[in-house]
Order: sequence, then structure tokens, then C-alpha cells
Amino acid sequence: QVQLVESGGGLVQAGGSLRLSCAASGRTFSSYAMGWFRQAPGKERELVARISWSGGITDYADSVKGRFTISRDNAKNTVYLQMNSLEPEDTAVYYCAAALGAYYSTAIDYPYWGQGTQVTVSS
Repeated sequence: QVQLVESGGGLVQAGGSLRLSCAASGRTFSSYAMGWFRQAPGKERELVARISWSGGITDYADSVKGRFTISRDNAKNTVYLQMNSLEPEDTAVYYCAAALGAYYSTAIDYPYWGQGTQVTVSS
């Protein structure tokens, strides 16, 4: 089992940047594929980016390609989401999630979740 804690959210102007971090407990973090999801008010939770257990494979939602970068440091049990050129449409609660081994794209396939961190982008 793994416990996840996100940090790094906040209020930023459009065009600005934020870096989210997700710290994981446990000694087997490197066995988990990780995902960043977001949920805006009145909308479903959506995948933003995902990364394989090794970090060798990444994938992004079309809406964030070229602006967001997911990475991980298995020695620090941490996954990151670098968000550049932020837009008001990026405003949401951002969650990190973990799935043992596999590299999933849907929220239902991730059994472990953090508590979320709010990102607000002002225009």
C-alpha cells in the first residue's frame, strides 16, 4: 500500500507556472505507475498526465501537451508535475494517484489517491 501527499498548488496568473509534488510513503514506490488527475467544479475527474514505474513512458492529455511535464524521482519517492503557460481553464483540484505496475489512463484503475491540491489560474 502507498500513501500520497500532494503539495505545490496555489494561485497564479495566466501564463505563469507552478510545480506540483506528490510524496509517497512506502519502500516500493518504484513499482507504481503514477498519474496526475484534475477535477474542476461540476466536471468529471480527468487524467492530466501519467508516467510508468521507471519514468521511461509518459503520456499527456491533449489540453496540456507542450505545457505540462510529468517526472519522477524514485530515490525521493516523489512524482512531479511542472505546469507552464497556465490558463484559467487549468483551474481545478489536482490529485496524484498510484497503481501497482500497470500504466492506466482512467481514474477507476488507480486504487491510491492523495487528498488533492488546489490550483487556481486568474485571467
